[in-house]
Amino acid sequence: MRALFGSRAKHDYLSDAITLLNGWTREGEQIRRTLVIDDTQHAALTERVKVVSDALHLRPDISRRADHTQICVGHGSTPLTEGEVLLAARIEDAYRAVTEA
Repeated sequence: MRALFGSRAKHDYLSDAITLLNGWTREGEQIRRTLVIDDTQHAALTERVKVVSDALHLRPDISRRADHTQICVGHGSTPLTEGEVLLAARIEDAYRAVTEA
């Protein structure tokens, strides 16, 4: 069974969920994370994220800059969804798996 949320409750619910994602920042209707990882870890992370994002039918923006990886989830023109916050949580799981291996 799934609980139904009104627009205000949904916003509060997503805001609360985002605060639980350590290292993620919200910029409008996007959430972002910068990870300091090497090229091998970046490749492994990207593969794991691809599997999850395909399953959720979402496309995060992942880019490599010098010694870090930048990830952006969401679109500036549409409100964040539960799926996008879920994707960020799964990316965080993948990051921990890649860096602890």
